[in-house]
Amino acid sequence: MSVSIRLAGLAASAAIALGGAVVVPAAVADDAPAPVPCAQQQAQVDKAAEALARVTAVFARQEARVEKAKKVVAQAEAGRAKAAARRALADAKHDRDETKVTKRAQQQRLAKAEERLAECEAAQTPTATTTATPVVPV
Repeated sequence: MSVSIRLAGLAASAAIALGGAVVVPAAVADDAPAPVPCAQQQAQVDKAAEALARVTAVFARQEARVEKAKKVVAQAEAGRAKAAARRALADAKHDRDETKVTKRAQQQRLAKAEERLAECEAAQTPTATTTATPVVPV
């Protein structure tokens, strides 16, 4: 069995060595499209916006959970049932507050990403500099 492992290793090494020797011609390399300016910043904005949408959906569910818990507390009878309903309400409020902090942080991340994108786009636009030609009196 060790002979077959050695042969497999030798075959793999040969394949890697031969595959690594392939060179891309310079003409093909020059035809590659130039990277889109500010693509990374745009990707960050898109990612932050998607994350904000997810956090906003979670926050909406947490709000609904708090409202439902408030109704349960109002309808619960005195005693253990009311105490359990109050604990459930407190848990729901705690979860909602944590989600609210996360949502605020994600909003700030999105704003920062949009700011970076705007700076990049501003740097990409050519500035129109007017060069005054000197007037020579005749």
